[in-house]
Amino acid sequence: MKAVERIAQHYLLKQLPTATALVGVDGILVDASDSWLHTFGLCSKDAIGILVYDLFMGYNTDCGKSLRECLGKSTAQTCRFKKGDGSSEVWYENTFTPWYDERENLIGSIIQAQNITEEIKKEKELNRMINLLSTKSEVAKVGCWEYNINTEQLFWCDETKKIHKVPASYTPNVNEAISFYKQGYSRNKISMLFHKAMEKGIPFNEKLVIITDNGEERWVRVSGKPIEQNGEVVKLFGTFQDIHEQVLSELQTKQSQQLLTTLIDNIPMNVFIKDTDSRKILVNKAECDYLGKSHEELIGTTDFDTFDKESAKISVHEDLEVMRTQKPMIGKETLCVKKNGETTHFLTSKIPLFDLDGKVNGLIGISMDITGLKKKEDQMRNLINVTSLQNKKLINFAHIVSHNLRSHSANFSMLLKFLANEEDETEKERIVGMLSNASNNLMETLEDLNQIVDINTNVNLEKKPINLHQNITKIQKNLSAFLEKHKLEVENNVPENLEIQSIPAYLDSIILNLMTNAVKYRSLDRKLTIVLSAKKHGRGTIFSFSDNGLGIDLEKYGNKLFGMYKTFHNNKEARGLGLYIIKNQIEAMGGSITVSSEVDKGTTFNVYFNEEDK
Repeated sequence: MKAVERIAQHYLLKQLPTATALVGVDGILVDASDSWLHTFGLCSKDAIGILVYDLFMGYNTDCGKSLRECLGKSTAQTCRFKKGDGSSEVWYENTFTPWYDERENLIGSIIQAQNITEEIKKEKELNRMINLLSTKSEVAKVGCWEYNINTEQLFWCDETKKIHKVPASYTPNVNEAISFYKQGYSRNKISMLFHKAMEKGIPFNEKLVIITDNGEERWVRVSGKPIEQNGEVVKLFGTFQDIHEQVLSELQTKQSQQLLTTLIDNIPMNVFIKDTDSRKILVNKAECDYLGKSHEELIGTTDFDTFDKESAKISVHEDLEVMRTQKPMIGKETLCVKKNGETTHFLTSKIPLFDLDGKVNGLIGISMDITGLKKKEDQMRNLINVTSLQNKKLINFAHIVSHNLRSHSANFSMLLKFLANEEDETEKERIVGMLSNASNNLMETLEDLNQIVDINTNVNLEKKPINLHQNITKIQKNLSAFLEKHKLEVENNVPENLEIQSIPAYLDSIILNLMTNAVKYRSLDRKLTIVLSAKKHGRGTIFSFSDNGLGIDLEKYGNKLFGMYKTFHNNKEARGLGLYIIKNQIEAMGGSITVSSEVDKGTTFNVYFNEEDK
C-alpha cells in the first residue's frame, strides 16, 4: 500500500508546474518534478541519488549554505542563482523549506526554484537609475531616496544628505526622515503620503518644509513612486529637491502680483487688457463696476458685447491700429454709448503689449471717466455765455438807465429853473403841473427798470412742466372781453398733450404780451387772426405765434426789435417795452426767441423752450 502511495506521490510531484525537489537530511536528491530537473539540465534516471550540494556549487555556493541551514536549523531559507551569461542569462530564486514526516521529524528539505529573471532586470534598471541620479544629482541639485519595505532600510543619496545638512556617513530611518519635516502640516502631509504609497501604491509629488540638521527652515519638493512585485509594493523610490529659493521667488512674485492687482483695482480709472482679437483678458474693478458685470462675465468679451455698434466699431478700430502700428494712443477723448443708451465721455489711452520676443500680443487700455468734467465744462461754457450776455445786457441797461434818467433829470432841472424865475402865478401853476407829469413819468420809468432787473436777477424761480395748450386756453378766457372788443380770432393748434418746462408767470407774460402786441399792431384793413402752434425739436420745443397784422420792416428795424422803448409804428399805446421784457424772460429760462416778418402781411415769433432740465 505504501509503495502505491509513493508511486502516486512521485507522479504528482513529477507533474508540478513549479520546479520542486525533495532532498534528504544527507543532501541526497530523493525525488524531483520534471520542471526542476529541466531547470538544472538533469535526467530523472541519473539525477536521483546525487548530492545536491555538489549541484549548487556550479551555480552559487550560497545555495548550499542555505540548504545546510534549513536542514540544520529547521528554518526556511532563500538563495538566488543564475544560469547562462549575457543575453541568455536566467535568474532563479531557491526556496528551502523544512520537510517533516507524519511524526514531525525532520527528514529533509523541500526545494522550489522560481524564475525571477524579469524582476532582476527591473531591479538592475532601478539600480542603474539610482546610480545615474546619484551621479547627476549634484549637478541638478536633485537628490534621490529608496525605501525597501521588506528590510525597512532607507537609502539617501549624497545630495539628499546635503539638503538635510547631515554628514555623508549618516544612515537614516523612516521615523528620523519624517521628523525632519516641519511639525504641523508638512509632517502630517508626508506621513499620510508615505502611508498611502506603501498601502495603496499611490505616487506623490508635494512641496513641503523641512528643518535641516542645523535648524534651517527650507522648502523642498519630495516625490515618491511605489515599485510593485506580484501585485504588492516592495519598494518606494523618489526624488528630493531643494526649492527654497524658487518658492521664495514665487511668493515674492505673488505678493507683487497681489500688490499690482490691489493697485489696479483701486485706482479711479478703468483698466483692461485685450488680446490680438480685441477680446478682454483682464479687467479691473472700476471696469466691472462701470459695465455692471463681474470679472468672469467680461473675460473673453469684445466691445460689441457691451457697447452700441457704432461705439464698438470705433473702439475696435483703435485697438487694431495701436497693435498694427505699435504706437500708443495717449489721452484721446472718446465717447462710449452702452447698449442701454447710457453715454459716457472718456479720456482713453491704449498702449501696445509686447511679449518676451518683442511681438505685439495685445494692448493695455486705461480710461478715465470725464463725463462729470464734460458737464462742468458745458456748464462753465454756458455760464460764460450767460455772463457775457448778462454783461452786454448790463451795459445796454446802463445806457438805457443813463439816457432815460438823464432826460428826466434835465427836464426836472429845467422846469425847476423856470419855476424859480417865474412871477406869474398862473404860469407857476402850469409849471407845477408839468413837474407832476414829469414825476409820474419818472416813476413809470423806474417801475419798468425794476421789472427788468427782477427778471434778470431772480434765480430762485423754478421751471415746471406746463401743458401749453391748456395755458393758452386759460389766457384766452382771461382776455375774452379784450379779444371780443377787438374782434380777434385765435387758432390754438398746439397739441393738447404737449408739455414744456417753463416758469408759469413768465409763460403767461410771454403769451399775454404777444397777444396784446398783435392787437396794437393789427391792420385796419382785415380781421386780425392769430395762429398758435408748437412742435418738439430735438431736446426742446418750438412755440410759434403768427399774426396777419402790419408786419415789421426787419431790414430797417431788425437789430432794434427787442430793444427797450423801441417802437416802429405810430401807435399811441406803444411803449416799446413788451418785446424787451419777454426776450429777457425767455433767456432767463435758457431759451431764445426769433422773428420773421413781412410788411403789411404779418409777423411770426418762434419761442424756443429748452427741455434739458426735464
